[in-house]
Amino acid sequence: MTVESLISTVTPPLKDTDSVEFALGLLMEFRVRHLPVIDSDRKVVGIVSENQLLDSDGPEVVISALLNADPVTIRPTEHIFEATGLMIEHDLTVVPVINELQDYLGLIQRQDLFEWYARTLGTQRPGAIISLDIEERDYSLSRLIHAIEQTGTRVHSVGTEEAEHDKNVVKVTIKMDTLDVARVRLILEHNGYHVSGSYGTPEEDLTERIQEFMRYLEV
Repeated sequence: MTVESLISTVTPPLKDTDSVEFALGLLMEFRVRHLPVIDSDRKVVGIVSENQLLDSDGPEVVISALLNADPVTIRPTEHIFEATGLMIEHDLTVVPVINELQDYLGLIQRQDLFEWYARTLGTQRPGAIISLDIEERDYSLSRLIHAIEQTGTRVHSVGTEEAEHDKNVVKVTIKMDTLDVARVRLILEHNGYHVSGSYGTPEEDLTERIQEFMRYLEV
């Protein structure tokens, strides 16, 4: 999925000759905290933030006086992950998109990225969620998916991140197509996985199923 698919031209850029007062009005109208700034040739010359505008010397100050060198930009052919990384690294709510000639094409907004991730991760599909803590040396996605699919469950999405308490531990979050997470949890724990959380099954039902499974193992 490339940036091109999420380019928006609804929110207009600022011109480097615009005033702080005008810029603040646009920020309020389009509910963003940053706006790209272009020159008369439609080249991106900077990005201004709400804080910069509020800290300026007055409403009549020209935007060009607030700009920093080397504005953050992205090409339409780059992956959405790259846009996400730029937003996080520079704490931005928008990233300007430019072509190979450095011409301004539009922008990509944090809200649009959020909605894309929500669709991609299947957050709107019905289904349970399970979280696991796995030692990095033991992490195998194919093995994990195979264990889950043994229960007849399909995986909608998988997310991973480094555990805060231990850099050698991978935190894995899985969205599945079942609302009954108990059976999946039992199988995973039986295969040696540490399940740190599960969401989608009442706790009392989960406890009952665990007890049933333990009785089964003792037979």
